[in-house]
Amino acid sequence: MALYDLVAPRLEERGDPRYCIADIRSADPLGADALLAALPAMNADADTAALTVALRTVVPDRELAAEWSVVDALAAMRDLGILLGSLKRHGIQPVAAVPEVLPVLELLGRRTDMVPRDTVHHYTTWNPPGPRRRMYTGHPMEAHLQEAVRMAFPGLVSALDTCSRLARLEPYDPGFAVALDRTAQHVQSMVDSIDHTIAHVSPEFFALTLRPYFEEIDVAGRDYLGPAAAQVPLWLVDLTLWQCDRSNPAYDAFLADSVQYSLPSWRDFHARHAGGVSAVSKLSAAISWENADRLPPQLAASAHALGRVLRILKTFRARHIGMARKAYADDLRLYEEGSGGAPIALLRSILDLTRDNETMVRRATGGRSGAGSGASAG
Repeated sequence: MALYDLVAPRLEERGDPRYCIADIRSADPLGADALLAALPAMNADADTAALTVALRTVVPDRELAAEWSVVDALAAMRDLGILLGSLKRHGIQPVAAVPEVLPVLELLGRRTDMVPRDTVHHYTTWNPPGPRRRMYTGHPMEAHLQEAVRMAFPGLVSALDTCSRLARLEPYDPGFAVALDRTAQHVQSMVDSIDHTIAHVSPEFFALTLRPYFEEIDVAGRDYLGPAAAQVPLWLVDLTLWQCDRSNPAYDAFLADSVQYSLPSWRDFHARHAGGVSAVSKLSAAISWENADRLPPQLAASAHALGRVLRILKTFRARHIGMARKAYADDLRLYEEGSGGAPIALLRSILDLTRDNETMVRRATGGRSGAGSGASAG
């Protein structure tokens, strides 16, 4: 049984409708199931006339949409969104082509407290499995990419819980190492996700076939990115571990733009912890008062746990950048930046920052914080 199967059912107990995953997946408020089953064929033919008619057909009455629950509003944005991305992929600004969709997008954005277009959550986590799956191409590799993001979602939700606890603790507290160990278990799902992607999605397919569907669109004079994997916010884990006080301007600017695509509770998490004191800084300050050769057992345990979770993050990022380099190689790439707006140089910088913080923890404890861990940079 996968981690998702164990964790996802408990998400609904949190009371946030955005975690009612099964309900969102089953919802079809636009009656779009049959139409979206034909979407891959429309895209294969680059049939912009049919795509425009399809979008116009499913645009709901605004007064009706205003009565929808958050669950139905999320499902409606999911289904409108995949048509928006399809039109843009073929060179059509969708809101310009179908102006009546604009007030609905703005309404759904307000109703769900999210941006007025679809995000990675709509495209993956809230997307129905099986024959109702919404896809741009219908290709098995696209399904595998969606599945890879789904795999990571429950782990990230749980990691944010443990990171919230971690932010309230000090390295001498026994709970500090416990929170880090649990965070490491949860973020391992990101490594599993990238491994699944590498195994099942070729760089050529992503770069040449799928990436064009994730282009930004104009909504009321403002550009919004498509459902990029970068919107799966591993950077929220970075925030409490090291980023809040050990970052650089390029990463800060990227996060400032990316946070708007997050779930409301995740944006609240960012607001609470931005500008705080990171786990790395807390550990560094504590160790500076001790003899690194004879650290108190609890402080040594905290250093070991922090080193372990940073190595998992480093592993993910090393594998991610390897995959991105292939997809954006000179002979393949159609775009200079990734679908989340990050160039390869920024990915490299984030990997370097992660590695620098992991190295600092390891050196501060005489290299012993890494003992017993099987993680590697991949």
